[in-house]
Amino acid sequence: MKWKKYTIKTTTQAEDFISSMLADLGVEGVQIEDNVPLSAEDKEKMYIDILPELLPDEGIAAISFFLDAEEEHGPLLEQVKEELENLRLFVEVGDGTISQDETEDKDWMNNWKQFFKPFAIGDILIKPTWEEVKDTEGYRCVIEIDPGTSFGTGKHETTWLCIQQIQKYMKPEDHVLDVGCGSGILSVVCLKLGAGDVTGTDIDPLCIEASGENVEVNHLPQKKSRFYHGNLIDDLNLQEQVGQGYDIVVANILADVIIPLSPVAAGCLKQGGIYITSGIIDFKEAAVRAAIEAAGLTILETEYKGEWVSITARKE
Repeated sequence: MKWKKYTIKTTTQAEDFISSMLADLGVEGVQIEDNVPLSAEDKEKMYIDILPELLPDEGIAAISFFLDAEEEHGPLLEQVKEELENLRLFVEVGDGTISQDETEDKDWMNNWKQFFKPFAIGDILIKPTWEEVKDTEGYRCVIEIDPGTSFGTGKHETTWLCIQQIQKYMKPEDHVLDVGCGSGILSVVCLKLGAGDVTGTDIDPLCIEASGENVEVNHLPQKKSRFYHGNLIDDLNLQEQVGQGYDIVVANILADVIIPLSPVAAGCLKQGGIYITSGIIDFKEAAVRAAIEAAGLTILETEYKGEWVSITARKE
């Protein structure tokens, strides 16, 4: 399906007014581009360590909307132009010009699959569900993953570091807690390597669905896994559901999440339990180490891959 993209060049001051005006005219959804600095609240919601670099904010904005290329939109565009002039009476609209472009609908949900190919982490082979691998000789286990819209094909350095540490520290029949389970790849790895059971949590409900599906795809017993939606850091009900006494707590998230998570993770571990963390950008290593030690855990080792860090600790 082809779409016509219309872009209004305006000011950041007029963004909300124009967006509201377009909605009143029946336009469903707009795309806003500007260089307004992110607020502290916005940064926290983004859950990323490396923030995008923005150009200086000059008060300029571009508001785009998409309409079916096969339909006639002349009357609607005339209404938009008329309303822009009306807005000028009480807000600085800027240029107020409308440019036009054409774009084609794409299968964004599936196009990424062409880049996800089978790969190995040590003696573990990880493959997408839609790819066939004929030669699996020499691998300890083969793991099939379909991330769907959740995070985690397993190929990222942070996941590689986690799997390496899981192989090193997890023992058969261990009870494992996977915080920020994403696609469930670490939970599946643990079960494939002989974990007694795994419990996963994630703030994204789609991840809970994907994790359950990936356990099933790998022909693992559903009774050995349970996944919960929620934030383990501050959700007391979730903490109660998850419980305590874990042999392993693994968290492949972000430094800014691992820091407040560490005392909670320590409470979930049994004496002698292992806390495996990853997803830590190198310049935040010191802050994470301090948080882990403040939670009463003893750091056993630190591993590096590229700019990413994994810290493994034990509850004494």
